[in-house]
Amino acid sequence: MNTTFTIFLVLIILVCLLLMLVIMVQNPKGGGLSSSFGGGGSQVVGGVKKTGDFLDRSTWTLATILVVLILLSNVALKGSFSGSDSKLLNGDPIENTTQEALPVTPITTPANKPSDSVE
Repeated sequence: MNTTFTIFLVLIILVCLLLMLVIMVQNPKGGGLSSSFGGGGSQVVGGVKKTGDFLDRSTWTLATILVVLILLSNVALKGSFSGSDSKLLNGDPIENTTQEALPVTPITTPANKPSDSVE
């Protein structure tokens, strides 16, 4: 594997874990982390005016970063195959390279002897 692709893969996993954490902290009915800081998040907590808006904005930002990383990793993966001699990647037709058929030798079985038959 290409080292650039490996770096993108690690970054994608890291962003996915952060995205899962941010989504799990949110509560769709107004609860969660945003309601635990002063009943709805109208107070200033650690420099953030509204925790719900911060979580929502961070969710969209992480999702956008994830999509960009996936697209860039696709470009990095295609770039690693550019020097390949593969005919499929170049769009050339595949040649039929089957071997010549070997002569078939029939399997002969010994014929029944007259003494073996019951009369």
